[in-house]
Amino acid sequence: MPDISLTTLVFLCAAALVAGWIDAVVGGGGLLLLPALLLGLPHVPAAHILGTNKAVAIVGTTGAAVTYVRTAPVQVKTAVRIGLAALAGSMGGAFFAAGISSDVLRPVIMVVLLGVAAFVMLRPSFGTGEGKGPATRARVVTAIVLVGGGIGFYDGLFGPGTGTFLVLALTAVLHLDLVTASATAKIVNVCTNAGALAMFAYQGTVLWQLAALMAVFNLAGGLFGARMALRKGAEFVRGVLLVVVFSLVAKLAFDQWS
Repeated sequence: MPDISLTTLVFLCAAALVAGWIDAVVGGGGLLLLPALLLGLPHVPAAHILGTNKAVAIVGTTGAAVTYVRTAPVQVKTAVRIGLAALAGSMGGAFFAAGISSDVLRPVIMVVLLGVAAFVMLRPSFGTGEGKGPATRARVVTAIVLVGGGIGFYDGLFGPGTGTFLVLALTAVLHLDLVTASATAKIVNVCTNAGALAMFAYQGTVLWQLAALMAVFNLAGGLFGARMALRKGAEFVRGVLLVVVFSLVAKLAFDQWS
């Protein structure tokens, strides 16, 4: 593990805590955690940043998933099927991630965020109503192939925003409300994180000691966020999504052009 100052360590742990909360509520904790790692560890290769990010994120995501499954009306069987496709996709994405430069990550994340913001703003009622019941077989197959495989590959390759994209895609494809989509996304996201982490671990690009410490804070944030989302409902989730997206767009724009 590289030498890290106490100030940087506190900053990274705080980012992991908040990212866990964000990820549990609406997904996309990596949109905070990955830039924080890039900022705190500017001389560490991008592959190690991505691998460490996955090692931290899987802990908080798993905690949130367990909390959701105990309370929310999640179709666990469907979520696991999508998750298995996502696991395979994320391993493929992680295989190609070793050649990614840190300089490429920031603008890519910013473009991704702007796309999410535009979609949510243009669809103010998206995911705030009641779900439409069990999805048809065709919709489930679409979710397995496109949501699982496609977003899983993205998660392994880059990662930031995967939880948010899963929530949006599951809401659109399976006609879920945002809370149920968040719960389902957590199960899928555990699988994508596991697949990507396995590949990063095989390549030796995980800072395990740092990840273990940050994971404790990420787990605490994830458990708290999941309970809050279940209590407050879809409108709260949508509000958090918009705040997170616009805050991070502003931060990344400032970093890119300052």
